[in-house]
Amino acid sequence: MTVGLFIPCYVDQFYPNAGIATLQLLEKLGVNVVYPENQTCCGQPMANSGYEHLTGKCDELFVDNFSSFDYIVAPSGSCTLHVKEHLHAHQYPEKAKHIRSHIYELVEFLTDVLKVDKLPARFPHKVGVHQSCHGQRGLKLSQMTELVEPFFSKPLQLLNMVEGIELVPLDRTDECCGFGGTFCVAEEAVSVKMGKDRVADHIRHGAEYITGADMSCLMHMEGILRREKSNVKVLHIAEILNAG
Repeated sequence: MTVGLFIPCYVDQFYPNAGIATLQLLEKLGVNVVYPENQTCCGQPMANSGYEHLTGKCDELFVDNFSSFDYIVAPSGSCTLHVKEHLHAHQYPEKAKHIRSHIYELVEFLTDVLKVDKLPARFPHKVGVHQSCHGQRGLKLSQMTELVEPFFSKPLQLLNMVEGIELVPLDRTDECCGFGGTFCVAEEAVSVKMGKDRVADHIRHGAEYITGADMSCLMHMEGILRREKSNVKVLHIAEILNAG
């Protein structure tokens, strides 16, 4: 099995440790990982802003970089969902179709493809888990509380394998943080208020760290934490699963 590692542009620029932890974790689990160096943005910001017709070159480059791999894995639920639902290449429709059906967010790849049942990780801290909207409602990484269905959470399934970790309960387990990509620019005041509410829930329950599968959500909450001079830190879930 050979995996193409897709690192979203904001992770590459602002949170490279999340990308490095993803690579190291996959290699620890015996996966042959290749990082295509010519990769760039998947085009999600333009598409979310109503300019999907301008993402053609992004799609073509993505196909050039990733069509030859058995799987594509990314430490980002939102970027993964965008590619899974919106990647098209008029010249190479079959290659694009292959990518759409073989791209996985890191957590779902570990649980659904590798079927990981143990991890050599240790993280002795109190951790609050943020279930991002794209991951939860798009990729179905965890059950939505508004549904009368059996509970499941793939991030929690993996985090419970980490030695020493204490997962703190939250009052509202799947509330949006307010980031929403370009939403936080267009609706700044609403976005900030939602983020403050989300952060307060974690702080109220004693979290030392907030983690999740989308660094974009964590980035939004990190900005609020810094402005409030809080000691609570954010870490991508890959960094915790790779710790120790």
